[in-house]
Amino acid sequence: MAVFGLLAALLGVVGLLAPDALLAVMGFEAVPRGRRAEGDHTEVFVTASSMAAVNMGVYYVLAALSDWKPFFRWTVPFRLLTCAVFTLAVVTGRAPAGFLGVGLWEGAGALATAAALRREARPAAS
Repeated sequence: MAVFGLLAALLGVVGLLAPDALLAVMGFEAVPRGRRAEGDHTEVFVTASSMAAVNMGVYYVLAALSDWKPFFRWTVPFRLLTCAVFTLAVVTGRAPAGFLGVGLWEGAGALATAAALRREARPAAS
């Protein structure tokens, strides 16, 4: 949880400071500010998404520091849903192939969290 939180916050900061770099990493065409079409609000969307990633990252780190298991459990179905939606966006052509990594990261994180919760819930061997 802490690792995911730190990475989410870090990528959020990258998006706030260098939105075109973040877009390029995900496979989106990075168009310089002066060359964007009138009404293109890509930077606004990246700014909002990046700020949400910073906030989410901090939530995850704080939950990890307090060992807040209910929060960990709540993240699993929603991260699997995120994986499905992002993967579907790539499969249907709504997003570039590079965006698949975001979905897979969410899915892998959800499965790792579920496995860790299951392992910790097992009674200790005597």
